Amino acid sequence: MKSIKKYIVASAVLLATSVSFAQEEMEDKKMMSSEPEQEKSNIQQYTPSKLIGKGQVDIKWFNNLYTQTKSTFSDGKEPRQTFFTSTLEAYTGVGKNKRWNVGAIFEFRSNVIGDRGALDVFKFDGEDTTARSGLTSIAPSVKFVPFKSVSNFSIQSSFFIPLVDNETENGVFLDQKGYTWQNRFFYDYTFPGDKWQLFTELNSELNFGDKADSFANNSLNLTPGVFLSYFPSSKFTVLALVQHSQRIDLGNNFTQDFTAAGGGVKYQLTNALNLEALYTNFLRGNNTGLGQTFNLGLRVIL
Repeated sequence: MKSIKKYIVASAVLLATSVSFAQEEMEDKKMMSSEPEQEKSNIQQYTPSKLIGKGQVDIKWFNNLYTQTKSTFSDGKEPRQTFFTSTLEAYTGVGKNKRWNVGAIFEFRSNVIGDRGALDVFKFDGEDTTARSGLTSIAPSVKFVPFKSVSNFSIQSSFFIPLVDNETENGVFLDQKGYTWQNRFFYDYTFPGDKWQLFTELNSELNFGDKADSFANNSLNLTPGVFLSYFPSSKFTVLALVQHSQRIDLGNNFTQDFTAAGGGVKYQLTNALNLEALYTNFLRGNNTGLGQTFNLGLRVIL
């Protein structure tokens, strides 16, 4: 049960840290008005708050590795546990005015315990009592802009369907066995000068089903986050982030909270493809692990 409780932080961070950060950059005030406007990169145009247009395709592959040797369940160092989640998201634009996107999310997980090395999650060996891996959930998803006059505020709503038969086998937890309705609220603000942007997100996850099927069922998880981005150039951004997660008991007798902070970078590799890398550290919490996450993502917009 302790491994299960510790692992939920990895899922929360993935949902929370799987966000993409960018901002629109205006023409430098020092440039003469007769000069052509500089072409904007995708990391400038498409923040998580902005939707793609009709017929466009947005694909994101995000990888999260959470590893820990500490938790709030004991003092001192513990045997290492590592949880890897690979998420593939695909959306296409529908309708007019970039207000509706539809798509799907696929999650693959690989977990190792028993003080195995962090990179052992990539062996996918399924060793009894120390490792499990597999495709664990799929989710139909929709993004929409609720207010036409506020294009930088959007909502992503997804319904996750579990594909696991058992949460834990031979002492190894893989993923929760329960349905999750996730709603993520995105908003960004660009400061005058267009070099700085403040991005905010509220991620809500309603977990429901039979309490006996999953430790997370009958709970509501709320994860607000604040992200500050700076653009040295149109193709490169650096960012800092702070997140807090609070699990509210709706009948399962399990509550949890944690606070994490970190930073990252994002770079436009080609006109269509960009790369992002993030790091977070768990500063405090209750009923949670106190580990670190290492994240790497690729996003292509066509």
